[in-house]
Amino acid sequence: MILGLSVHTFTVIHVLISLVGIVAGVIVAFAMVQGKSVPGWTALALLALILTSVTGFFFHNTTFTPAQGVGVISLVVLAVAVLALYFLHLTGIWRWIYVIAAMAAIYLNVFVGVIQAFEKIGFLEALAPHQTEPPFVVAQVVVLAIFVVLGFGALRKFHPRAAGPGCVETRLPAARTGAMIDTSMRREP
Repeated sequence: MILGLSVHTFTVIHVLISLVGIVAGVIVAFAMVQGKSVPGWTALALLALILTSVTGFFFHNTTFTPAQGVGVISLVVLAVAVLALYFLHLTGIWRWIYVIAAMAAIYLNVFVGVIQAFEKIGFLEALAPHQTEPPFVVAQVVVLAIFVVLGFGALRKFHPRAAGPGCVETRLPAARTGAMIDTSMRREP
C-alpha cells in the first residue's frame, strides 16, 4: 500500500501523471521553438512534472536508486523553472535559464520514460534486456539530440514579453516603418 492505494493503483496514477507531463511538456517545447507562449500548457506541464517526481519517491526502496537521483535533479531543475517563470517573469537572464530548465525537466521525464519502456514493453525489453545494448543507447542518444535541438531553437526563438502582476505592456513606434515594436513592461502605480 502507498498512501492508502494498492501499489498497482498508485503506479498507474504515477504513470498517467508522467504521461500528462510528457505530452504537455512536448507541447510547451514545440511552442517555445516557435516563439510562442502557452501558459495553460506550461502550468499543466510543470505541475505534472513536479507531481511525477514527488510521487516517484513514494515507491518503497531500501536504498537510494538512480530513479530517485533523477527525481532529485528534476525537482531542482523544476524549482528553477518555476522561479524563473512565475517569480522573476523571465526578465534578463531568467528567460534563457527558464528555457534550459524547462527543456531539461521535460527531457529527464522522457529519459525515464524510455528506460521504463525498455523495462516494461516486451519487444523493447527483448532488444535491450540489460539497457546497455545498442537499441537502448541509440534511443537515448536520439532523445537527447532532439531535446538539444529543441533547446537551442527555443533559446533562439522564445522571447515572450514580461508579464508579471501589475505590469502593462508598452509599445513604441518603429523608426521609418510606422509599425509598433514591443519594449519592456512597466509597473502601474
